[in-house]
Amino acid sequence: MVDIRTRAGAIIATITAVAPESRLGAVRQTYARAENFPPVARAYTEVSQVVRETGLLARARWFYALVGTAIALAFGGAITGFILLGDTWYQLLIAAALGVIFTQVSFLAHEAAHRQILASGPANDRLGRILASGIVGISLSWWNNKHNRHHANPNRVGKDPDIEVDTIRFLDEDAEKVGRLGALITRKQGWLFFPLLTLEGANLHALGLKHLFSRGEVKGRWTELGLIALRFSLYLTPLFLFLPVGMAFAFLGVQLAVFGVYMGASFAPNHKGMPIIAADAKLDFFSKQVRTSRNIRGGWWATTLMGGLNYQVEHHLFPSMARPYLAKAREIVIEQCRTRDVPYTETSLWESYAIVIAYLNRVGLSARDPFDCPMVNRFRGA
Repeated sequence: MVDIRTRAGAIIATITAVAPESRLGAVRQTYARAENFPPVARAYTEVSQVVRETGLLARARWFYALVGTAIALAFGGAITGFILLGDTWYQLLIAAALGVIFTQVSFLAHEAAHRQILASGPANDRLGRILASGIVGISLSWWNNKHNRHHANPNRVGKDPDIEVDTIRFLDEDAEKVGRLGALITRKQGWLFFPLLTLEGANLHALGLKHLFSRGEVKGRWTELGLIALRFSLYLTPLFLFLPVGMAFAFLGVQLAVFGVYMGASFAPNHKGMPIIAADAKLDFFSKQVRTSRNIRGGWWATTLMGGLNYQVEHHLFPSMARPYLAKAREIVIEQCRTRDVPYTETSLWESYAIVIAYLNRVGLSARDPFDCPMVNRFRGA
């Protein structure tokens, strides 16, 4: 079999310049415009041709069957542990384990939503709805609406919902608008980011339900509401039936906290701290996706831990690519980036977290000092 890099080099234009590999990406927020990213003509056409010819867009049913089996066994072990432990605070270990398992199911739901698992779109949609709404308890239609907009315009002001105003502010101008009370959080938001993720699990459930109960057309509204209701009844009934009320609430709290931290810690490294694209910038697809995404080193263990999100660059270029093929696609994309002089950002997991914290703290400095006295500031300006 011809080596992937050799084949890629033969199909992609002859290397004319070698781009230094960007290891850390932007720490300070940037508002990039078209002139900052010179257009890369035919870059995506060339790299997608290599990917297609090397068979990396094929389905990987065997892989997902193994992952599904492993998750089913993990659920079986958690249920067995719940029964055997009985009325004891060791149940919180089972709660933490469920938080991890639900996150792994969410990774599969994410892949089904991108049509990576099964052959047809409708089949992937049905599978994704069962996984997201029926097992995890989150609305797939809400996730698709939000996530598809993100993929189309990652880190673009006004178009990427992942950088819109929330408890955390991702843009300088949004940080400037917070009141004195909000500034207490915003000015230290980098350090508070991971503690706040303990609330993200409950937030994801709430946002999904808000979407399903909203006015207007919602695809699969009643199916998802039915699946979510069934899921919570099957989950909460034994919890409050066999455990004391206080312990049951503690179990639920730990599970949601672990789920929120794990989800946030898996998605946050991908784009936070990378260039922010101006709302009116017109960029080619290859530059837009590569320059705003960050990969995480680590090979198979990182892929298992993060559900393939560690190959964020390749995932954004080829959203329907199955998880096992992302590592091979990485070699092809790196070759193209070197050819086209496009920075390819890849860090360790811990480096990415340091970048995220530093970036959020930098943005947070734009918030007003909550301890400044407005009257004193008036006299200062006089």
